[in-house]
Amino acid sequence: MRTVYLGTSEFAAAVLDALADSPHRPTLVVTRPDRPRGRGRRLTSPPVADAARRLEIELDQPQSVNDREARARIASAEPDVVCVCAFGALIKEPLLSEYEILNVHPSLLPRWRGAAPIERAIMAGDEHTGVSIMRLTAGLDSGPVCLQVQEPIAPTDTYGTLSTRLQALGGRLLIEALDRRPPCAEQGESGVTYAEKLAAEDRLLDAGRPAVELERVVRALSPQVGAAVALDDGTRLGVWEAHAIEARVAAPGELSLNGPLPVLGCAVGSLELLVVQPPGRRAMPGADYLRGRRS
Repeated sequence: MRTVYLGTSEFAAAVLDALADSPHRPTLVVTRPDRPRGRGRRLTSPPVADAARRLEIELDQPQSVNDREARARIASAEPDVVCVCAFGALIKEPLLSEYEILNVHPSLLPRWRGAAPIERAIMAGDEHTGVSIMRLTAGLDSGPVCLQVQEPIAPTDTYGTLSTRLQALGGRLLIEALDRRPPCAEQGESGVTYAEKLAAEDRLLDAGRPAVELERVVRALSPQVGAAVALDDGTRLGVWEAHAIEARVAAPGELSLNGPLPVLGCAVGSLELLVVQPPGRRAMPGADYLRGRRS
């Protein structure tokens, strides 16, 4: 089956690798334009662009996939199906109606429609998530679902470990959907939740919440973003790994530096900071951070 693939992120690049190794190898990959990234604001290609070049698949990076020129490029590839995964931009009419468009979404729809389903599932303490293959419509991840498979969320899962498993599952399910062409069923509105895009305030650990919730925030943001604790001098201490304990080591919001690890007092329990990143420095074990503070 002839396919065109739209995607941008590292997750989407992993799904592209699987699709390219199947009988449904895309004839064209469409991704977002290169963007300035990092402290040096160096122009950087999206992960899907790098993957397409490595796989030697024709690549297009339009300013908008909905422009006449971008749509003409897709039409020239003559796809039977357009496949989408974490594209990161709205696909509008008439493109929506010109092709059958299958979307790979890493959640058990209708739970966690939206931009950050993996992170929000971990933050919420969900015991399971999964991957849904759905037909793309004008609504936000509200189209009919063709395939859906559950994946457990382990108590130690981070975004990195969970997304790796979901990438593999997403690639397998997309290929299965193209092979078998299963019928799609409408989602309905019962159980709908929305995974809002991550904002800067999501990174800041709110000590007015229980420690177990803050541990989930740290896991949900590791290793791609990282959480942070506000320090008394107005700077932030990055937090990459943490562990909730029942003991009240310090008052809520107070950072205790008296033990073997820095510990954040929370509304319920405390949060041991196992791996931290001081401002302007690299990540380090919490014990090393304490030794540097005391020396």
